Formats: sequence, structure tokens, C-alpha cells
Amino acid sequence: MLAKYTIAGLAGSALLATVAFAQAPTAPAETSKAPAPAAEMSKAPAPATASDMSSSFQGTWRASKMVGLSVYNDKNESLGSINDLLTDKSGDIKAVVIGVGGFLGVGEHLVAVPLDKVKFVMEPVAYTGAANTPASGGARPGSTTTTGAATAPAAKPNPWYPDHAVLSATKDELKAMSEFKYTTN
Repeated sequence: MLAKYTIAGLAGSALLATVAFAQAPTAPAETSKAPAPAAEMSKAPAPATASDMSSSFQGTWRASKMVGLSVYNDKNESLGSINDLLTDKSGDIKAVVIGVGGFLGVGEHLVAVPLDKVKFVMEPVAYTGAANTPASGGARPGSTTTTGAATAPAAKPNPWYPDHAVLSATKDELKAMSEFKYTTN
């Protein structure tokens, strides 16, 4: 019985390997055409290299990582989290949908806030006292913590998304705002 499974596994591996080799890119064949005139060459765009492409996006943030970011007010009190980003037809972000209150999304009050009212921060939230300590009883991941005489350094911020968002409002002010609803009309 073990021999049957071993042979079947080897045969399957051989089939998959042949498919993988068949998909390997091949270099284009060189042709003996005469070079294109200089006027035509200047019109053709130069092929982009990997370094050109990666450097042109420096300083941008991943929208997929911004959804779920915690939102705090100026006093480092948790307001909620970002549920969605609203864009116009050209792709520019116009508003941030923030979920306020509720538990695991149940009973959550959604509000849409203009993007220019939200400030994104790269550094972790600084907790100054026991009143502002998170409910989990410890410091945020990545923040500087002190245990006895030793101090653990803060984690390096990720350049592809901010640590959190700050909005100058209280949780009660956000709950008093009209609720944002996704409509189909």
C-alpha cells in the first residue's frame, strides 16, 4: 500500500515539474532587422526597470493596511477604527469611514469623516498614565515598555502604512453624528 502512494506521489511530482518547466519564460529570438530610425526610437517608451518602479512609489501607503487602523483623539483615548476609505471616480480618497462603539462590529456606529480632518501618525500612541493604558493591561505592541531597570526599544515604524489615526473629537461627538450607510441607489 505504501509503495502505491509513493509511486503516485512521484508521478504527480513529475507531472507538476513538467508543467512548471513548460511555463518558464524564454528569451525572444533576435531578428536581423535594420535598426529603427532615431525619430521612432524617441517615441518608444523606455522599459521600466524594477528599481524605477519601486522608487517611484516611495512615501505611499497601502490602503489595505489603513483599513482597521485604530483611531484616537488628541488625548490618546480610543475612538474606534477605520472601516473603509471612500474615493471619488479618479481614485482620490475623500472620506474615512470610522466604526465607533460596539463589540466586534455588532452595534457599531459608522460615521464618514472628511480625509482632511484625520491625521495619520507613524509613531505608536504614547501612554502617559494608568487611566490611558489600554484595556488589555499592557502597552501597545511596538511601544516602549519599562520592566524594572531594562527598557525595550520601540519597534521601527513600517513605511507602508501609519501606526494609527488621530481625530479631534470625542467618542460621544462621533456617536452624535449622523450614521453613514452604504446605499445602492
